[in-house]
Amino acid sequence: MNLRRDVFQAIADPTRRAILVLVASQSMTAGAIASNFDTARPTVSKHLQILTECELLKQEQNGREIYYHLNPKKMKEIADFIEPFRKMWDDRFNKLEAIMKKYKSKK
Repeated sequence: MNLRRDVFQAIADPTRRAILVLVASQSMTAGAIASNFDTARPTVSKHLQILTECELLKQEQNGREIYYHLNPKKMKEIADFIEPFRKMWDDRFNKLEAIMKKYKSKK
């Protein structure tokens, strides 16, 4: 059975987010990634599999090693989805700040 993974379910896990942060600056092998965590390598491999299925990570074979690197296009899709919400909250906080300044100046 081939499950379709949801990107937001994938990034909901703190370990997977930490993996994304690790490979954001450089490609890494599964072993190098796993060495940053206090979990079993098969657990990290499962996280890598999920991130790869969601296309957040890409694999690149270099000799006998497989390197994982961030897929910027997929990350941009996430950022584009979140952007309207960020703008909405920025606007709300700016309005709240303006109200608080008015309130302080009246005292």
